Amino acid sequence: MNIDNHEHEDPAGSSGAGPWGEDFTTNEGLRALLNRLHQAGPHAWEHDPTAAKLMMFAAEKYAPLARKHGLDPWEAASAAFDVMRTKSARRATEPWAVITHAVRITCIAEERGQGLLCSVHQARRPHISKYHDPERFSDRENPLTDYHPAFQINDPTADNDDERREVVAGSARACTSASAAVEEAIRFLTLLRWPEATVRIAVEHVCGVLTKTGSRQATVEALRRDKESRALLDLPGRSWTSLLRVLLGDTRPGFAVTVSGRGVLLRLLLGETVRSLLRDEDLVLAVALAAPGGPTRGGRG
Repeated sequence: MNIDNHEHEDPAGSSGAGPWGEDFTTNEGLRALLNRLHQAGPHAWEHDPTAAKLMMFAAEKYAPLARKHGLDPWEAASAAFDVMRTKSARRATEPWAVITHAVRITCIAEERGQGLLCSVHQARRPHISKYHDPERFSDRENPLTDYHPAFQINDPTADNDDERREVVAGSARACTSASAAVEEAIRFLTLLRWPEATVRIAVEHVCGVLTKTGSRQATVEALRRDKESRALLDLPGRSWTSLLRVLLGDTRPGFAVTVSGRGVLLRLLLGETVRSLLRDEDLVLAVALAAPGGPTRGGRG
């Protein structure tokens, strides 16, 4: 489409009306213009002066939407152009609504495609767009290769008895490590004046739900609304919420790879000790303030 000769004109003229009288800023006028361009043949968009004005108007109209998704306004205008040539836009009661909806979807797909390092066509597919953007290994404080199961390899064809015993021993150590982490978490909380009986029941309950959900975030969401468990434990809402955050970490996206995002249980599984946790002043303060019957943040203690 040739629009170079119109780049210094007002995008929609004074009223958006072209030489044929279509005011494309309205739904009726846009529908009339799209039908006329369709009937005029494949080259009408290239030579029609009103079409050029329409595209400049579209670039200006969708510029904020394009910038929101990190795109150039003309990329949004190009998406609008693709929709304008379809039958659904020409026959729609509100063609501008159809075009805006399609441009919004295209902008989202463009942004996801750039983040996922894939084509826009692939980014439109739910089974592709559900993944998070790629991360560098160096972005994490602990190397991903140290704990992610995708980087752990066990040879299923190993016949050596020593290797088999080592695998069995490794599984036993993993179970022991998880149990030890639970006990150490209980000890850490009781050192900061949490009642041992309450802590043991609470930590074991959290671990049980975590085993079922398989996700710290899902566990937090499930337990945060579990008023029955909180009532049975006789814990104030402030203490219950803080306990979940301490054990499972801050599950918000921005904190996922930080120390506060890991939680006490994961930190203990990764090799930290109760002594190292006690040196974390922010963690100790949060636990102490959240203890049932303990001082509040604004109190004297």
